[in-house]
Amino acid sequence: MIRFLALSVLVIPGFLAGLGIKLMRDMLFGVLQSPFPYLWLQFVVGLLLFLGGLGFVAGFIFRRDRKNNKVQTKFKKE
Repeated sequence: MIRFLALSVLVIPGFLAGLGIKLMRDMLFGVLQSPFPYLWLQFVVGLLLFLGGLGFVAGFIFRRDRKNNKVQTKFKKE
Protein backbone atom coordinates (compact mmCIF):
# COMPACT_ATOMS: atom_id res chain seq x y z
CA MET A 1 0.00 0.00 0.00
CA ILE A 2 2.88 2.37 0.78
CA ARG A 3 4.43 1.78 -2.64
CA PHE A 4 1.13 2.53 -4.33
CA LEU A 5 0.82 5.74 -2.34
CA ALA A 6 4.38 6.75 -3.29
CA LEU A 7 3.65 6.00 -6.94
CA SER A 8 0.49 8.09 -6.90
CA VAL A 9 2.38 10.96 -5.24
CA LEU A 10 4.90 10.86 -8.11
CA VAL A 11 2.37 10.47 -10.92
CA ILE A 12 0.58 13.78 -10.29
CA PRO A 13 3.72 16.01 -10.51
CA GLY A 14 4.92 13.93 -13.46
CA PHE A 15 1.62 14.60 -15.23
CA LEU A 16 1.92 18.33 -14.48
CA ALA A 17 5.47 18.36 -15.88
CA GLY A 18 4.20 16.68 -19.05
CA LEU A 19 1.43 19.25 -19.32
CA GLY A 20 4.04 21.99 -18.96
CA ILE A 21 6.06 20.52 -21.82
CA LYS A 22 2.92 20.39 -23.96
CA LEU A 23 2.07 24.03 -23.24
CA MET A 24 5.60 25.15 -24.11
CA ARG A 25 5.58 23.11 -27.31
CA ASP A 26 2.21 24.52 -28.34
CA MET A 27 3.54 28.03 -27.79
CA LEU A 28 6.49 27.37 -30.09
CA PHE A 29 4.10 26.22 -32.83
CA GLY A 30 1.75 29.14 -32.23
CA VAL A 31 -1.17 27.15 -30.83
CA LEU A 32 -2.97 29.16 -28.15
CA GLN A 33 -4.83 27.09 -25.55
CA SER A 34 -8.17 28.35 -24.26
CA PRO A 35 -7.46 29.58 -20.69
CA PHE A 36 -4.48 31.71 -21.78
CA PRO A 37 -4.94 35.06 -23.51
CA TYR A 38 -1.30 35.40 -24.66
CA LEU A 39 1.30 32.97 -26.00
CA TRP A 40 4.02 34.27 -23.68
CA LEU A 41 1.78 33.64 -20.64
CA GLN A 42 1.15 30.11 -21.85
CA PHE A 43 4.90 29.54 -22.11
CA VAL A 44 5.58 30.94 -18.64
CA VAL A 45 2.88 28.77 -17.05
CA GLY A 46 4.20 25.73 -18.93
CA LEU A 47 7.73 26.45 -17.76
CA LEU A 48 6.59 26.80 -14.14
CA LEU A 49 4.61 23.56 -14.34
CA PHE A 50 7.57 21.74 -15.86
CA LEU A 51 10.10 23.03 -13.33
CA GLY A 52 7.76 22.43 -10.41
CA GLY A 53 6.97 18.86 -11.43
CA LEU A 54 10.57 18.03 -12.23
CA GLY A 55 11.79 19.58 -8.99
CA PHE A 56 9.27 17.63 -6.92
CA VAL A 57 10.13 14.29 -8.51
CA ALA A 58 13.87 14.97 -8.26
CA GLY A 59 13.57 16.05 -4.63
CA PHE A 60 11.51 12.97 -3.79
CA ILE A 61 14.08 10.64 -5.34
CA PHE A 62 16.99 12.51 -3.74
CA ARG A 63 15.36 12.36 -0.30
CA ARG A 64 14.70 8.63 -0.69
CA ASP A 65 18.27 7.94 -1.77
CA ARG A 66 19.68 10.06 1.06
CA LYS A 67 17.56 8.08 3.52
CA ASN A 68 18.94 4.79 2.14
CA ASN A 69 22.58 6.08 2.11
CA LYS A 70 22.88 5.83 -1.68
CA VAL A 71 24.27 9.33 -2.30
CA GLN A 72 27.80 10.69 -2.40
CA THR A 73 29.41 11.70 0.88
CA LYS A 74 29.04 15.43 0.17
CA PHE A 75 25.23 15.03 0.05
CA LYS A 76 24.88 12.95 3.24
CA LYS A 77 23.43 14.52 6.34
CA GLU A 78 25.83 15.23 9.13
